[in-house]
Amino acid sequence: MKEIIKGFRKIVYLSFPPEVSGRPVVCNLLRNYDLSFNILKADISPRHEGTMTLELSGLEEEFHRGIGYLKENGVRITPVAHKIFRNEESCIHCGVCTAMCPTDALTLEKSDKTIIFDVDKCSACGMCTRICPVKAMTLDLDENNRQ
Repeated sequence: MKEIIKGFRKIVYLSFPPEVSGRPVVCNLLRNYDLSFNILKADISPRHEGTMTLELSGLEEEFHRGIGYLKENGVRITPVAHKIFRNEESCIHCGVCTAMCPTDALTLEKSDKTIIFDVDKCSACGMCTRICPVKAMTLDLDENNRQ
């Protein structure tokens, strides 16, 4: 029997086509799969296309079933780790990004004064990409990186 990890948590980036953006597919994650969700960022375009960054938590098996449900309903899922990148060679470890990061995905390592990027905490809000003076933080807009 496969061991189920309790307290499984993952941040995902969802893209909704217009015909799905008005349906309660996210609410159904709670109802049908017992997944808690925290909306970190949401947007709807004038054409009714939606995007949402969600933190999902629950049992890992239910998480995967819920992701399957979203895909069956036309929602495109991208792990947030595929959305924000840091160019290690460009980063000058100035720390400006740490002040703007709402999830503490970017933190200062006090021992050697370097900036640590924890992609598992990243919500893909894009604040770091706008504030980085050397553009070391970038947002991947490639729609081919779908899970």
